[in-house]
Amino acid sequence: MATEKVFIVGIGDDGVEGMTSHAVRIVEAADLLVGPDSCRSLVPAALQERLETVASLDELVERIEQVGERRLVVLASGDPLFYGTARFVCDRLGKDRFEVVPHVSSMQLAFARVKESWEDAYLANLSGLSTIERVVDKIRTVDTAGLFTSERWPPNAVASAMLEQGLHGFQAYVCENLGSPDERVTQGSLAEIAADSFGSLNVMILVRPSGTTEPPDEAGRRLFGNRDELFLQSRPKRGLLTPAEVRSLALAELSLSPESIVWDVGAGSGSVAVEAARLASRGSVYAIEMDPDDHRLIEENAARFGVANLRAILGRAPEAWAELPVPTAVYVGGSGRAVASLVEQAWERLASGGRLVTNCNSIENLAAVHALLRARSEDAAYWMVNIARGIEQMDRIRFEAINPNFLIAATKAG
Repeated sequence: MATEKVFIVGIGDDGVEGMTSHAVRIVEAADLLVGPDSCRSLVPAALQERLETVASLDELVERIEQVGERRLVVLASGDPLFYGTARFVCDRLGKDRFEVVPHVSSMQLAFARVKESWEDAYLANLSGLSTIERVVDKIRTVDTAGLFTSERWPPNAVASAMLEQGLHGFQAYVCENLGSPDERVTQGSLAEIAADSFGSLNVMILVRPSGTTEPPDEAGRRLFGNRDELFLQSRPKRGLLTPAEVRSLALAELSLSPESIVWDVGAGSGSVAVEAARLASRGSVYAIEMDPDDHRLIEENAARFGVANLRAILGRAPEAWAELPVPTAVYVGGSGRAVASLVEQAWERLASGGRLVTNCNSIENLAAVHALLRARSEDAAYWMVNIARGIEQMDRIRFEAINPNFLIAATKAG
């Protein structure tokens, strides 16, 4: 077992010369350097005899565990904590064993070279991906993206995939060998990038000049359960959309028919209403929302998905639904404090035999709605939905949990 701290030191394409003096002292004091084979050309000849190369992160973990009493320094490209080595080894061996000394990430350098802000950019690493369909779907909804390309998905293949899926409005930059003497930045349209070829060390930046988003392709779009990224969302509220998996279960429990009349109360940006309108294709859906920005997004999402039977209602419930036709199905979003009151008033308007579903995201709302519906329906049912989505990271799959959702569904007796 090692008694010394293991340093994980970031290094750029300019090698040791581009490091801070603190990082250089750490590297020079090492008994053993471990890193990928690409690091061999980045360290001076005097240090190369101490360098042992590894071909994978698993092999790196094995070397760290075998180091014994020697002073070990791990060399990693750029910032080791940004799509890098440090997170993997810290997760496997514990944070206390390591100290991280970052270098400027190649992603940071790329955005600096093209003079674009990256604070709102979508960032993705394409290493290990067999398909980039999900990445392209996400790019549709953003103005700026930064991609670590890979051998399987070099810039020309990425550009070709985007063009095949109907994305044309981006300006692309390919930043090669950042920080090294042969650094190169290529700017062009997606068609121009698709026709070019590039070195293996590059970062791809995508910028939408107009700042507008494009609708998803018609081909392959699902009737319901569409990916969250396909819906427009206001930036401050991004992430509050009902997740696709929870949305699918809620729509199933609404028991919609093609002729259903549906209310979506507290509709937000309208993901549930849009998909309800697609299922109730000969019926009517009313999306009730009091926020003007979200009301506008409901209309844009309806146009985006081509549903003409959805009407966005701007106003506060229950006043906003006073003149609406009697619903056969009601969905109530459960993020506000007045959920139980809205459920009670919507229940009174619900047609006999109709279904009501609410999605509560707090224990307090769950308890209040549970007490209300248990007294009014004999078939009230409850679910706690825990979902974790698999995400490719380096050569591993990890799972990111979505916040728990509490679904309640009940039928109003005839």
